[in-house]
Amino acid sequence: MSPGDANGTNPMQWDCERQGCFNLVKRPKIEVFAECLPGRIAFSDVDAIVEINGNLLVLEWKTGRRVPRGQALLYTRWTANSPTVVILVVGDAQYMTVEEIAYVADGTIGVWHAKDLAGLKEIIAEWSTWALTHRAIADKKGTA
Repeated sequence: MSPGDANGTNPMQWDCERQGCFNLVKRPKIEVFAECLPGRIAFSDVDAIVEINGNLLVLEWKTGRRVPRGQALLYTRWTANSPTVVILVVGDAQYMTVEEIAYVADGTIGVWHAKDLAGLKEIIAEWSTWALTHRAIADKKGTA
């Protein structure tokens, strides 16, 4: 059993000192696909995603700025057509500090609110509790 199996943790098993910069070694270079897409459209990465009972929760983390227009369109359109909630976070990923958050749900970006890491964790825990009791997709027998 790996360290994360017992309690749901998913620790990153990467040592930059030994294995090099994760961003350079492991991150797909999605910019190579720009020529495959029209105009200024480009692939977007997803910082974190989880599924519970067919409900999706996505985290999009930005350092020092809010989400760009293209990502805002992506997230509003995605949430309008699926059981997905996106939490937009402005903060410092290196130190895991949170300054403010906004929700994207039902095709709308909500108001930005000042939050800290504890507040973000509380929101994620509340969503998890809700998702456990609200099945979003039908199972193989056709029941929701």
